[in-house]
Amino acid sequence: MFPSPFFHLAAVSPTRQRTFRCLVAAHIAIIGVVIGAMLLSRTLKNPMMLGNVLLVAGIVEGALLIGWRLTQLPKSQALEFLLVSPLRPPVVFFGEALVGLTRLALVTLAGLPLLILLLTQGALFSGDLPALLFLPFIWGAVTGLGLTAWAFEPPVVRRWGERLVIAGVIFYLLVGVLAGENLPRWLGVLPPGFSQWFLDTFRAFHEYNPFGVMKFAMEQLPPWTGPRVLWVSNLGLLLCVGLLARGAWRLQGHFQEEHYRPILLKDTRQRPDVGDHPLTWWAVKRVTKFSGRINLWLAGGFALMYATYTVLQDVWPAWLGKQVFVVFDDMGGIPSLTTALVLLAAVPAAFQYGVWDSNTPDRCRRLELLLLTNLDGAAYWHASAGAAWNRGRGYFAIAVALWGAGLLAGQMTCTQVVAGAASGVILWGLYFALGFWAFARGMQASLLGLGLTLGLPLATFLLARTDLTFLTGLTPPGSVYLPTHAALAQGWMFGPILAAATALLVARWSLTRCEGQLRRWYDLNHGAKGLE
Repeated sequence: MFPSPFFHLAAVSPTRQRTFRCLVAAHIAIIGVVIGAMLLSRTLKNPMMLGNVLLVAGIVEGALLIGWRLTQLPKSQALEFLLVSPLRPPVVFFGEALVGLTRLALVTLAGLPLLILLLTQGALFSGDLPALLFLPFIWGAVTGLGLTAWAFEPPVVRRWGERLVIAGVIFYLLVGVLAGENLPRWLGVLPPGFSQWFLDTFRAFHEYNPFGVMKFAMEQLPPWTGPRVLWVSNLGLLLCVGLLARGAWRLQGHFQEEHYRPILLKDTRQRPDVGDHPLTWWAVKRVTKFSGRINLWLAGGFALMYATYTVLQDVWPAWLGKQVFVVFDDMGGIPSLTTALVLLAAVPAAFQYGVWDSNTPDRCRRLELLLLTNLDGAAYWHASAGAAWNRGRGYFAIAVALWGAGLLAGQMTCTQVVAGAASGVILWGLYFALGFWAFARGMQASLLGLGLTLGLPLATFLLARTDLTFLTGLTPPGSVYLPTHAALAQGWMFGPILAAATALLVARWSLTRCEGQLRRWYDLNHGAKGLE
């Protein structure tokens, strides 16, 4: 009886069990790290950082538990049997979505004991718990369902939707960053009625988003924050209902487009040459289907404005806003931003988007063809590197531009810039080597990727807050941050040298054993009964 078969499948699937357990452990560990950082920095009475981290964690968990599962579902042709069964496509979609929502709720509730501990210590009010639990869950669900609905849309809708969102990003950057606190002054040239309406609308958008509401909830007493938290929660629930309906409506159409729609070039563009590396050509095309240009435009647009402000800070016009830039200066400035951008560039390297398959049957079918060719470990390495660099190079280019701005502004020396950039290259190489090692062994890259891109930066942040400079520099994120944050201290090279040596050893091991490991994994998993 619906939806028990969907829950039964999720409960007995080894892969989904492992992912769920890992996310629960990661959720508890993240809360523990944040509480430790608050204790060390003596900010336990100011839980704003905890609220922001929980909201970010909820968004990431929603994308993994709901978005990843639902977007991969139509890629399997086994879904065709369900689509022609008495279970209609919307019922299949609702069943899988309900499982994902339940698992997200359980992961969110896993942190409740630690929140209750903070409550007993007087660091939280009982009225803070709804904001700390409901907002991450609801907006994590919105993220997962939103990614699914976006992936299910026809290509023409995605293309025009992306253009509209990029235009909105540019508009928001111009109004929210360049105008900033001087927005009323900018609007003074407009008619009074329209000016006041625009100002109220923009202020409401700025304050009534999930992060703005979380900040308000953590800074004010619960009786004042309840209506705003309730309003944003209801908005998220309405979005969830709409996205659920759209995803259910588009499931069958997206499945048919995915497997039966002919791929044609409808313009006069010349097809790119495959070249001497066909696997690389395929992997790069695979990752460019969802290229993430919106995030790149957002990061690049703000970084360009921040770099301009950094260079021209002394002559910055009074009619331009600068409060946002001051906030980022207080958060660490260019060293922090460049470290975050390098980590974003390394995300595709750690997760191996180009050659990884979402489940064991799909990977077996792909390897069944690839292992019949004369491809060796170097070919797989080249394909993985090409796909990862294609997805991450934009963020690294933005980081280089910020380092250049810091050099021109006199905030860092040429030696510091070279040291930070070199450490960034080493970090990317280490993350790629570890991700490729996981790929060759047939391990799921999700846990390793989360540890490298979220867990390790959090540990680095905790070490930096405790002033353990040497240990901070030994971590890959710390080796990127420290050289540009302060003058180069003796022994700063230990971290980059350790990371480079690890990357070389792992890369050599993976290259020499890649093909044999893939064949061994295929022999163990091909034809085996498994539940994904």
